[in-house]
Amino acid sequence: MFGFLGNKSGSLVGLDIGSSSVKLVALSKSGSGYTLEAYAVVSLPPTAVIDGNIQDVGEVAETIEKAVKVAGGKMSAAIAAVPASAVITKRIEMSNAFTEFELEDQIKVEADQFIPYPLDEVALDFEVIGPVKNNENLDKVLLVACRKTDVEQREDAISNAGLQCSIVDVDTYAVERAFPLTSPEQRDETDLVGVVDIGAATLTLNVFKGTEIVYSREQAFGGNDLTNTIHQQYGMSIEEVEQSLRLNDLSSEIQDMVVLPFRGTVAQQVSRSLQFFYSSGAHNELSALYLSGGTATIDGLADQLAEELGINADMANPFSKMSVNSRVNRSRLDRDAPSLVKACGLAMRGFEG
Repeated sequence: MFGFLGNKSGSLVGLDIGSSSVKLVALSKSGSGYTLEAYAVVSLPPTAVIDGNIQDVGEVAETIEKAVKVAGGKMSAAIAAVPASAVITKRIEMSNAFTEFELEDQIKVEADQFIPYPLDEVALDFEVIGPVKNNENLDKVLLVACRKTDVEQREDAISNAGLQCSIVDVDTYAVERAFPLTSPEQRDETDLVGVVDIGAATLTLNVFKGTEIVYSREQAFGGNDLTNTIHQQYGMSIEEVEQSLRLNDLSSEIQDMVVLPFRGTVAQQVSRSLQFFYSSGAHNELSALYLSGGTATIDGLADQLAEELGINADMANPFSKMSVNSRVNRSRLDRDAPSLVKACGLAMRGFEG
């Protein structure tokens, strides 16, 4: 490996470093089942992370430290992720006669042909997926690349917080990994299930067929618009607004004048994303829709989407059938769960070989 995606096993903390907060999830595993040992959601200063790029490593490190304290665990190593928008992926076919070291050299040659940056500025990794159908001499290989600075920013923030950054993943892989927990129902292999992640700055629609993402679309829209409106109109600090939104304890005036209209805008944006999906090819209707991300927890949003779109819509909760440590506040977890999907998927990565 070239120092991008890691390949280690063991219990590692999942750290989702978003635009408005750091989400931490610590899991343990027994057999095929997971236990949520601890979690934390801690707000970031508004300019610490912009468009997925860490602007202030020190601020992010301090926030990670706070998250570790809130979670209350003795944590030493973590897994983070770079956003999919910062990553180039390509599936290629390679001879299976190469040794591991020879394959790494060949991967570099292949990567140089389609990566628009000098290779010394790029973090590379690859995974052999399996043999090519109808050709026993070739393997399918997934190649993943991003700028080294995107990886190093996260490593620096995590190490400055006193943790070791063991693995840097890609956020969509984390979402895929957590999906069987998010949508545990038995479904037909042809069923399409949507997961809409509504974060502080972006809205992302991922459509799953089976356990794989077959369509993904990101657009610039998120909860920052709501937070800033309340901050400007009612004089609350950004942190106060975010905390009140998480706890759903804003005044009835703010709910009626700001939150409800914004909820309608979110529904329009989700509907727009689905229209793009349906127009991208011959697709069946979605059989279900799950909402994740901090902004998804707006009270009544899932019901409004279900009514307007005619789809079963629910909040994503990867912990719904998971054992939970007795120290974890269950009611708070149910409220925070939709914002913890990526962090959960990252923590699960620590148990893979």
